[in-house]
Amino acid sequence: MPHQLLHLVFGGELENLEKADFRDTSRLDIVGIFPDYASAYRAWKSASQRTVDNAHMRYFIVHLHRLLDPTHGPAEHDE
Repeated sequence: MPHQLLHLVFGGELENLEKADFRDTSRLDIVGIFPDYASAYRAWKSASQRTVDNAHMRYFIVHLHRLLDPTHGPAEHDE
């Protein structure tokens, strides 16, 4: 089994388009945790496209595997 490279996809409405400060953190949309970057990217793209009409809505991909093991650098397929 390949080494898991966990990624979190989440989003919310930003206060200001210049920074990643959310209007209401209690309303963050947690899309999910994914076993690799490719599946996280697909989920991010889908969530972003659903909210394209709201300019302040932004989704992010967090590389959880880097937080869990800071000594682990970027993998070949981890963008």
